Amino acid sequence: MHKSFILVAALALALPTLTATRVEARGRHHRVVCENVRVRHSGARDHHRLIGTGIGAVAGGLLGHQVGGGKGKTLATVGGAVAGGYVGNRVEKHQQDKKTYYTTERRCHDVYD
Repeated sequence: MHKSFILVAALALALPTLTATRVEARGRHHRVVCENVRVRHSGARDHHRLIGTGIGAVAGGLLGHQVGGGKGKTLATVGGAVAGGYVGNRVEKHQQDKKTYYTTERRCHDVYD
């Protein structure tokens, strides 16, 4: 019986707050605003293009390793890997852009004044 009393008391205290909120909401002006939004759809699963970057870096590093000798060989390997990674990233981006399309969606939301 003690728990029931606490529950009733809590509801009695919360009731004026709930009704005041409803009265306040009724006094506001409500309108719905809609807009057309352009949505991009991409079939790409690798949004960061890590696969193209990785393959390009490995290929560029291998090609760079074939050039030069000594410390120049190390520099050529690193430079080839960086350049290859960049080229691989750009190639994959180009391939993903070919599969990308756009649609227009109507989106609405409530506005209270």
